[in-house]
Amino acid sequence: MKWGKVFVSAVLAGFAIGLGGAIFLSVDNKVVGAALFTLGLFTVCTMGLHLFTGKVCYVFENDRAYALCLPVIWLGNLVGTGVTALLVHMTRAGGISEKAAALCGVKLDDSLVSLFFLGLLCNVFIYLGVEGFKSIPHEVGKYLALFFGVMGFILLGTEHCVADMFYFWMAGAWSAQAVLRVLVITLGNCVGGVLLPLARSYLKK
Repeated sequence: MKWGKVFVSAVLAGFAIGLGGAIFLSVDNKVVGAALFTLGLFTVCTMGLHLFTGKVCYVFENDRAYALCLPVIWLGNLVGTGVTALLVHMTRAGGISEKAAALCGVKLDDSLVSLFFLGLLCNVFIYLGVEGFKSIPHEVGKYLALFFGVMGFILLGTEHCVADMFYFWMAGAWSAQAVLRVLVITLGNCVGGVLLPLARSYLKK
């Protein structure tokens, strides 16, 4: 796939995750919100879109061109989440920006070490969900993998760089510190995403 199409696909993936984030902020019950956030990853996987946190899990199973596409995907996700936030702000649903601001405040007050490891743990869940969707032969099992993967990373309070992009857009809280934290979370997502694939590859040798 050409980089232009990859970017557009990534924008759509970011838009989908932004929708999931908007739903999550719109409900008061965290369990219900986590369940409904699943819409984002469900859309990405069923439509074959490019989401950074999912694609990075397979970087060692693909060629150099695949790896070079990852920054393009990250930027596309950033744009897509921004589009979602812009659209929500133009409606009465924009009130969720207060919840987004509170969420961003927690991230800005946290240590970089904590954010890194929360990012790492997040992408372990993401890999379990995405790989389950790819490899489980039964339809019900595929969607349960996505459901439990997303529920797990949200209820544990881990950090997903693309979801966090949406929250910072929604809160209007982008700053140098916000960018630094999203980059640290991204690094954590990268490490967490390849842990299980590398371990599985080692065990198969």
